[in-house]
Amino acid sequence: MKRLEDKIAVVYGDGAVGGAIAKAFAREGAKVFLTGRTATKLEAIADGILPGGGAIVTAKLDALDEQAVEKHMNEIVGKAGKIDISFNAIGLPQKGIQGIPLTELPVESFSLPVTTYTQSHFVTAKAAARRMVKQGHGVILMHTPNASRISPPFVGGMVPAWAAIEALCRSLSVECGQYGVRSVCLLTTGIPETSLIDEVWAIHGKAHGITFEQFHSVMEGMTHRRRLTTLEELTNAAVFVASDEGSAITGTILNLTAGMIVN
Repeated sequence: MKRLEDKIAVVYGDGAVGGAIAKAFAREGAKVFLTGRTATKLEAIADGILPGGGAIVTAKLDALDEQAVEKHMNEIVGKAGKIDISFNAIGLPQKGIQGIPLTELPVESFSLPVTTYTQSHFVTAKAAARRMVKQGHGVILMHTPNASRISPPFVGGMVPAWAAIEALCRSLSVECGQYGVRSVCLLTTGIPETSLIDEVWAIHGKAHGITFEQFHSVMEGMTHRRRLTTLEELTNAAVFVASDEGSAITGTILNLTAGMIVN
């Protein structure tokens, strides 16, 4: 039996992480409701799932719009009768946000990721948690990179944004755990297969006066195994945590940084 057999999952975000998570959940037997802002990206992800027998339904959605998220969640529960898993994988272009010293960063650029990430994660987590509390079970998953803990230079408002996501994860577990609802944040390094990391590495290489390749080597060298977290490692962990096998994991940050951060 597949690990997520008969589970109903909603994934917010049509980027590399959202797409990979949707494919992993579908491969393990979940019916996936994938949302994002770009119809062509959603279609491409679905086209990679459906031929293999996976179940996926896509919808164009702004995960910052509480009314739209609530309406979409009502539609999911109306069709499927429940919601088992929620994963928020939204992202922002990082040009003008990272690569700038805090002393030179415009307040709007600092605030944008803080307000965007916290609002979206609160809106989507709230929508899922309300239904999960009523049904007596469910898992809310989030994802942050290592910068939430080690606060490297030139990351601007992203550090407080990611730290806030981790705090929200803990608070959800504290309030909703007694009703069978789990909340877990997956902590990784930057993931080299994503186009967003290509953008970020280029920004930071320039800010530090080194090449893209040199900055990548520096990041790899900060891990114990000299290798960054892969998409497959993230999705494998997400599947495990979302499954019944991960039933004791809640209110915590699952460390997948390969030693970059040592707890």
